[in-house]
Order: sequence, then C-alpha cells, then structure tokens
Amino acid sequence: MQRGDDQVGMTTQGTPQSPFRTAGGALVNWWRAATLDALIVGVLWLIGLELIHVPLAPFWALLGAMLQIIPTFGGMIALIGPVLSVAFQGSDDWWRLGLVLGLYGVIAILEGLVIGPYVLHRTTRVPWWAAFLGPIVLGIVIPFWGVLLAPPLLAVFFALRDRRASQRQG
Repeated sequence: MQRGDDQVGMTTQGTPQSPFRTAGGALVNWWRAATLDALIVGVLWLIGLELIHVPLAPFWALLGAMLQIIPTFGGMIALIGPVLSVAFQGSDDWWRLGLVLGLYGVIAILEGLVIGPYVLHRTTRVPWWAAFLGPIVLGIVIPFWGVLLAPPLLAVFFALRDRRASQRQG
C-alpha cells in the first residue's frame, strides 16, 4: 500500500507529470481505499451475523460490503436485510434483533472513526483528521453531496499538494 513516485507528482525519470495524471492516480488510490474499506466491513458483518445466527448471513454480509461504497447511507441500507430476516423468524427472537442493531452500531463507529480514516491515510496519505472531519465539514457546506464527494476530493487535494511540495524540493 505504499505510494510510488508517480503519486507524488514525479515520474520515475524525475520529470514532473501533469496534474491530471496526479489527480487520476489519487482517484485510483481512493477507489482502492474504498474497496478495502468495504471488504473489511463485509468481513465484520459476516463475523457478527454468523455469531448472532442470522439467516443468510453470508448474503447479507456481501450486500453490506457492496453497499459500503455508498457513504453514510450504504450501511443503513445494508441493515434492512438482516433486520427483516431476524424479525420474520418469530417473536421469540427479538433480543437478536437488538443484537443486529448493536452490531450495526459497532461497525458504523469502527468504520467511521478507525477503519475508514486509517485505510484512506494508508492508500492516499490523507491525514486521519482530514479523512474524519472532511465529510462532516463538506456535508454541512454542501448537504448530501458534500459527504459523497469529500473522500475523493481529499485524495486529489492531498496528492496535488504532495506533487507541489516534491516539485519545490526537486
């Protein structure tokens, strides 16, 4: 997950590359981070749903991983399947419904505060504080769209900043 020289704005020969290539590389790295984040969340869903004995747990975990790509709302949409699956099993298993909701809360907190910022930092060098605060601030400035656009915009911003700093040094 280490960045190559082309991601800081210089080619292997030491000549500057275009800002579009730098931005494109940052977007590819952001997509890698989002995919890895979704994979980790899917594994957490699978482990938790299997421990709770939710019917079709692997399917719900796979769906949760795929929906994780949708910021903020993907996790909430992924919760619908396991909740309905447990709810339709019978009225004697209502405590498991609470466990599924609790599992969602734990996964949402871990993903938002630890996994997401860490993975984004490791693949794109976006500082953890920016990965955490960026969607919040942009969500206030541009409701709905700000939350969706913040992670890729942060990746591009910090890649261009690194490119500029490497050009000044070299």
